[in-house]
Amino acid sequence: MSLIIPEGYRNVLGGVENTEKAIKAVKDMFQDNLSAQLALLRVTAPMVVMSGMGLNDDLNGVESPVSFAVKDMSGRHAEVVHSLAKWKRMKLAQMAVEPGRGIYTDMNALRPEEDLDNIHSIYVDQWDWEKVITRDQRNLDFLKRTVRRIYEAIKVTENKLYVEFPQIEPMLPDEIFFIHSEDLLRMYPEMSPKERENAVTKEHKAVFIIGIGGELSDGVPHDGRSADYDDWTTMNEDGYAGLNGDLLLWNPVLEMAFEVSSMGIRVDEEALRRQLELKGENHKAGLLYHRMLLEGRLPYTIGGGIGQSRLCMFLLRKAHIGEIQSSIWPDEMCRRCHEAGIDLV
Repeated sequence: MSLIIPEGYRNVLGGVENTEKAIKAVKDMFQDNLSAQLALLRVTAPMVVMSGMGLNDDLNGVESPVSFAVKDMSGRHAEVVHSLAKWKRMKLAQMAVEPGRGIYTDMNALRPEEDLDNIHSIYVDQWDWEKVITRDQRNLDFLKRTVRRIYEAIKVTENKLYVEFPQIEPMLPDEIFFIHSEDLLRMYPEMSPKERENAVTKEHKAVFIIGIGGELSDGVPHDGRSADYDDWTTMNEDGYAGLNGDLLLWNPVLEMAFEVSSMGIRVDEEALRRQLELKGENHKAGLLYHRMLLEGRLPYTIGGGIGQSRLCMFLLRKAHIGEIQSSIWPDEMCRRCHEAGIDLV
């Protein structure tokens, strides 16, 4: 069990009631800001998808979903979603959404293989969003412009939150810093990827690391990515591979880099073939989702997920994600949190 107990931690909101009010305020404000920034329509999304269609998110490619047989469907198996990375693209195709507009949804997932700590839970809640783009917009400049809009939505939420809860003073910088994972490796060659994230985020406070999933010059990817949603092999304008990345904020409570979003321009036909080959997953080309993409029946998109509990945790200066969401935790973690004044809901 990994658990950080910040020295002298206290709930700056004073109590559970104020925390619950603040959680609602953050969620209401941020999703309105996000929708306005990216021209997104809220849609209803599934918690389960059918197995064998290629719709569930494979995350890093090693996690197993919660699955079960459906009695009234002849025992066919369904899976609790990991995320809706691929489902959203099919939804946009069904809705015939034009470039420049998109959708977002409240995504609730179960990831039972997570290592539980201050920021990881088996229950995942996020704003999953996806936007239709043109082929010409599949480039690094467009990715950066989209990231800046999301960051602006976070900053606006932080500023509005300060009006209602003045004990939470704004601390985010005006601009977000962009760096490719290869440049980050060259800056800190002796560090692990997480140590590099901590170093660069502590300096710049808000960082977007580009290029997650492909091997770097040391033969190791910065972090894992599934082969079939983000494009991590197409060369960008800086001469590096990757049209995706992670948005990190410096968390002063936990004194660490804090990921609030993973996102990217999605694979086109060429990138999907290339990444399936690299991952040794060519067999997936016959699944419904992959077949539709390879046949040109899905739109070009950009999309990602923004952690709801994560963002609330950051903006409300909480030490544990269990102060935001109701989940299950090891008994020893509950005991230590209680003793430290960290109230798990």
